[in-house]
Parts: sequence; structure tokens; C-alpha cells
Amino acid sequence: MPAPVFPPDRPATRMEPPAHLARSPRAAIRHRATGFPALVDALSDRWGLTPERVVVPGGRASMVILVRTADGTPGALKLHGRPERAGPEHAALRAWDGRGAVRSWRCDPRAGALLLERLRPAVSLRSLPEAKAVLETVSVGRRLWVEPEPGHPFPDVTARSAAGARFLRWMVSSDAEGAGEADPFGDGPGNGRFPAPGPPGADPIACLPDPAALRPMIREALETRAELLATAPAERLLLHGRLCQGTVLASGTDRAPWLAVGPEPVVGERAWEVARVARDRPEDLMATSAGPVRIRRALARLAETVEVDRERLRGWTVFRAVESGVLRLTTGDRIGGETLLEFAARL
Repeated sequence: MPAPVFPPDRPATRMEPPAHLARSPRAAIRHRATGFPALVDALSDRWGLTPERVVVPGGRASMVILVRTADGTPGALKLHGRPERAGPEHAALRAWDGRGAVRSWRCDPRAGALLLERLRPAVSLRSLPEAKAVLETVSVGRRLWVEPEPGHPFPDVTARSAAGARFLRWMVSSDAEGAGEADPFGDGPGNGRFPAPGPPGADPIACLPDPAALRPMIREALETRAELLATAPAERLLLHGRLCQGTVLASGTDRAPWLAVGPEPVVGERAWEVARVARDRPEDLMATSAGPVRIRRALARLAETVEVDRERLRGWTVFRAVESGVLRLTTGDRIGGETLLEFAARL
């Protein structure tokens, strides 16, 4: 008679969220993080998981726990700080089915939870020299850029970039002009990724260093986005949405040496996606007196490698760098914000 199989004992210690989630400047994420230990317990019981340890630091707004499934297979349980992100992430990972990306085994959209295959979370492409890392990132991207299925649930580039555009408009015009633009994730000022920069009636940009220099840069970024959308090509591919060196991990599988994680899927042109790749490690690109020339040459090489229009890549890189740079300044990351804005200015 076979020996009975009993569920594994739960670890004696609770799976506590990383400090950066518990201290997040966004109240909604702090509040959600307090419920993560109980959610780990509930999902472990329901899905037959044995938690091992929390990945630190993990995602910027998510908690990742290394687990074992009931049959001993290593996996990773991901809890989103913004639960509405789980469903689209799972749908994209299912569409790719392991081609260039981690596999998603299960998803509970209401709980904002995914059960993923385990990669090597401590090793990303940022561990490689800059030039090699860029080539590997692009190689992963090529496997991901496929035509989406009819009736897919993903926003397009126009809708995705609307949140950042509205945030930048808020910074230069406190009447929040353009508030009618579509926003698939409720990311307007005060919600989600983009916090309200100041109290009602205040001049939002006054909270930033050197407002006189930033106003024209922000307005130029907004005008560039409008022009790019007005002249957008017919290309509509499923994009990762956050493709960069930090979101590509060593796989530990036999499929490929590197696999993408943490997508925020979007449909549109590759130039929008590659614009995030172009501004990886901006401090390295600006490290010499030949910084501006080096940056433009690197952008030209990247455009040629991916076969996208150089000016469209430059335009989206400017917009996305200004968007992220201003956001970092408003959340207290002055060094990171100023570096991105200087990078954008040199383009």
C-alpha cells in the first residue's frame, strides 16, 4: 500500500513584503503590501505551494516569492501592488508561451497574483557589459514582437502614453488640460504610477529644480509625442511595454539563456518599445566629454539593428526619458531624474 502524501509544512516565518513596498510613496501600494503575507498563505493553500523566500528587492511595485509546487517543481509567486496588472501580464505571457519570456502557469486576476516558472532572479542583463546587454535585450525583443490575436485585451501606444502625457501637461498647466484622453490603467495624476505633484491650485512644476529650464523641455516632449502619433506607421505588434536590461533575467531553462519578465503589454510600433532600451544606463552613455556624440551614435546603431526609423526612435526616446525623468524628480529621486533629463536634452 503506497505511503500517504501529506501537504508540506508551511514555513515558520511569514513572507513579509520588501521594505520598498512597505514604504512606497503610493498609499495604495503600502496598503496592499500589508495584506501580502496573508495572501501568500491563502494562495499557498489553494495552489499547493510551499513558500521558500521573498526575492529582494523584487519588482518595483510587486512582491515575488520563490515557491515549490505540490510536485516539488520550483516556481515564483508574484503579487502585484496594482492587482489590475495581473490579468494583462498573464494574457501576454500566455500569448508568447515561453518564446522569449517566462511562462505563466496560473493567474488569479482578482487577487493580482501569478504563478510563474522560476528563473534566476538575481541575474539580469545589467550584469553584462553595456553593448552586449543591449544586443541581448534586442534579441529577446525580436522573439516577443508578434501580431496580437484578434480581440486581444491590450491597450495601444496612444492609450498607454496618454497617462504620461497627461502627467506632463499637469506639470506645465495646473488646469490639467487634456484630461479627456483615454487612460487604460487610471494613471492620471494622483493615481497609480503618476502621483499628484502638489495641492489643488498650486503650480505643479514649482516642486521641481530649475522650472524655467524644464517647462520648454516638457512642452517639446508633448509636441513630439503628438507628432509621432499623428504619423504613426501601420505596425501593430504585441510589445513587452517595459523591455529593458533589468526585465530580462537569466533563464536557467533549456529554451534560451535570457527570458523577459514583468511585461506591461501594449500594442504598437517597435520604436516605442526600443525607446526604453535606448535609455538604459544613461550615466554610462554620458560618462565622457563625447557624451552627446556617443549618445546619438548609439541611437543610430540601435535603430539600424532593429530596423526602425531613427527619427521616430529619437522622438519616442525623448518623450519617454522626459516622462520618467520628471516622474523621478517628483518622487524624490533627484539624481536619477536629472540624469534622464540631461540624456533627453543631449538627443
